[in-house]
Amino acid sequence: MVFLNLPVADVAAGRAFYTALGFTVDEQFSDEESVSVVVSDTIRLQLLSRGKMAGFVPEGTRIADPRQGTAALYALSCDSREEVDAMVERALGAGGDKWMPPQDHGFLYGSSFTDPDGHVWEVVWMDPAYAQ
Repeated sequence: MVFLNLPVADVAAGRAFYTALGFTVDEQFSDEESVSVVVSDTIRLQLLSRGKMAGFVPEGTRIADPRQGTAALYALSCDSREEVDAMVERALGAGGDKWMPPQDHGFLYGSSFTDPDGHVWEVVWMDPAYAQ
């Protein structure tokens, strides 16, 4: 499994954004300071308030602001080009921002957005015939 721990300014806003994308929340691992977003059976996002995230890093470590610099690009695979576009539209409608224009390479199509905190998400589709 992959667990991504992401700092957020507003846990409730993060919950609203990611559930608007169609993901669910595991309430067992959520509270006022964090929310566990189920992306798939093997991917979880743990959205943490900056204060709670500070408890998971060495004292004095600065919690980065993704709006000030890009440290990572998170990519999710979709089953079709249409699904890529639909996810980006949902993200924009839920308070996300455009990041890069769509990229169409024929066998590979992708687009991207940022969540309300500036975390960058790429959404891609690859023709399964090309991957064989």
